[in-house]
Amino acid sequence: MSVSASASTETPAKPARRIPAVPFWAQIVAGLVLGVVLGWITRSYDVQWLHTTLDKIGHIFVQLLKLAVAPLVFFAILVSITNLRKVNNAARLASRTLLWFMITSLIAVAIGLAIGLVTNPGAGTGLTPKDGGKPEHAGSWLDFLTGIIPTDVITPFTELNVLQIVFMAAVAGIAALKLGEKAQPILTLSESVLELLQKALWWVIRLAPLGTVGLIGYAIADYGWDLIGKYATFTADVYIGCALVLFGVYPLLLATVAKVNPVQFFKGAWPAIQLAFVSRSSVGTMPVTVKVTERLGVPKEYTSFAVPFGATTKMDGCAAIYPALAAIFIAQIFDVQLSVGDYVLIAFVSVVGSAATAGLTGATVMLTLTLSTLGLPLEGVGLLMAIDPVLDMMRTATNVAGQALVPVVVAAREKILDIDAYNSASGSPVDDDYGVRDAEQKVTLPVAA
Repeated sequence: MSVSASASTETPAKPARRIPAVPFWAQIVAGLVLGVVLGWITRSYDVQWLHTTLDKIGHIFVQLLKLAVAPLVFFAILVSITNLRKVNNAARLASRTLLWFMITSLIAVAIGLAIGLVTNPGAGTGLTPKDGGKPEHAGSWLDFLTGIIPTDVITPFTELNVLQIVFMAAVAGIAALKLGEKAQPILTLSESVLELLQKALWWVIRLAPLGTVGLIGYAIADYGWDLIGKYATFTADVYIGCALVLFGVYPLLLATVAKVNPVQFFKGAWPAIQLAFVSRSSVGTMPVTVKVTERLGVPKEYTSFAVPFGATTKMDGCAAIYPALAAIFIAQIFDVQLSVGDYVLIAFVSVVGSAATAGLTGATVMLTLTLSTLGLPLEGVGLLMAIDPVLDMMRTATNVAGQALVPVVVAAREKILDIDAYNSASGSPVDDDYGVRDAEQKVTLPVAA
């Protein structure tokens, strides 16, 4: 029998079976559930090795995110400013973006103040001024204003002073615009470095489900429900305030101002909001926020400016709702009466000083800036440090949602929003870039004959 005849009689190979990819959102949810279970086991049975393991896993994940923060912010701001030259009415877009940042911050701080005045979060906690303690680093208006300008070009990167990094990047970007073609080699290099950093950060983001296990598990194991119970009203206030902004104010703005479907916004932006909740870092979430904002139909050139700008200055959770509630909470603990003028000051600080939060985990600098402006004791910060990680998850999720929302609103009002892209946005960019596509192309299992 010939070789060709033999080959023709062979049974055709069955197609390979693909392993179904687990969606990124499902991985995050699984990490949350597993983290809660492991944290409960650790605290209930005092499993020290598990406590240490959870702490290390969460710490390493946050450190990996922070590792890319300084260069990512610098090159993202530099490139985003120079990209504005490709957009018509760039100055108008930039001013409208800043205006809507301020408007949404004012709404958020008003909601925070209203909730605080109604619920009196400092009453009945059992906490006293003796339970507080001054923070190691406090913010003031003088520090805020003078701290914008660095003393050298190295220290802001080594000490991770994001505000100074933003200042240097803005100066470099404006200078590049003025130089024109002469600066093109630097811009090309900057764009390449930014792509490299974002690619590396995507790999870190893929570790978010594992980081979730460590961060959530450690929070429950270390703080426990007893501690949360002491701050029950305050914790509920922060979560309710953020939820009102996230699921009330934002959809209302989308429906009435942008005139688009709010549900579709959440379908497109949810991967970034979800990751922000886990990572507690606006800057660390920035690559995903950029991707989802582009998917929602905002032009890439405008997105590359608005999202990095927002990631370092747009903080409705950390810089508006939280300091408003915290100021009322601390004033009640220290028995200080706040006046109408004090509430106006809180709103002013929230709008003007939000850049002090810098998109990193925690909002201590913003809180100390608010307290020092009102003349409240800085020892009050110590009262909130223990519960801060639990609060920071919801605050950061609100921050990132706002950072995606404003570009959509501005783009819609300026008639540059791709409505078809907006209405079809869904799924996770993490799945597209690394999950589903990789599963389809690389992971196959042969079916047994």
